[in-house]
Amino acid sequence: MKRLAGRALCFVLLLVPIAAADRVFVPSADTPDSPVQRFLAQDDPWPAYRAERWLEAEAGGRYGWLKAVTSYSEKIGFLYEITAEGGSGLIRAKVLRAVLDGEREAITQGEARRSSLDMANYTFCENGIDEAGLASVLVTPRRKDRFLVSGTMFLRPADGDLVRLQGRLAKSPSFWLKNVDIVRRYDRIGGVIVPIALESQSRMLLGGSASLKMIYTYLEINGRPVAPKTPSSAS
Repeated sequence: MKRLAGRALCFVLLLVPIAAADRVFVPSADTPDSPVQRFLAQDDPWPAYRAERWLEAEAGGRYGWLKAVTSYSEKIGFLYEITAEGGSGLIRAKVLRAVLDGEREAITQGEARRSSLDMANYTFCENGIDEAGLASVLVTPRRKDRFLVSGTMFLRPADGDLVRLQGRLAKSPSFWLKNVDIVRRYDRIGGVIVPIALESQSRMLLGGSASLKMIYTYLEINGRPVAPKTPSSAS
């Protein structure tokens, strides 16, 4: 059990890249009307928010879930309150609560800036339009970092809004986890782009797989109530 607990704790690192952070972009002068340049030209600071979250994880044959109300503002930082939970106590304690604690710590220490989708962290290469009509952009990390993703982001061509980011972490967050693949989904809610879901799959060193899923339902953004919106609303 101690061995599983050690591996489970590594899940906390998989969600750090979606913690709150100011997005500071430095667009290049190339093809100023392209979707990627529209995206890079956006300068949306992370909003204050209040949201319900569903988290679930499975590893080593154990499964657990919890619901939490989370909130963030520049003044108070990140807070959460567990409202319901079930399944494996080990997964809940060592994975799901650790995810929320890790997000709080990342925000407090300012580590989330290391994951921003900007020119300081990535190079971008447009890759056409996919079958859903989204602009596909290859993203390549400028360094091997557990906060960065090597893969593809998908943008709405008209405005450059980020819809999805998928790929593999540029560096494994732990000795115990290998080949960590993630999909993050986003939407514009209350006038700003926010994450609405995350899924990750990874291989454990001693065999087997591990998975993690988190879904957001926003209640307030920048002090204003918003209508509930789920990941199914985004491509």
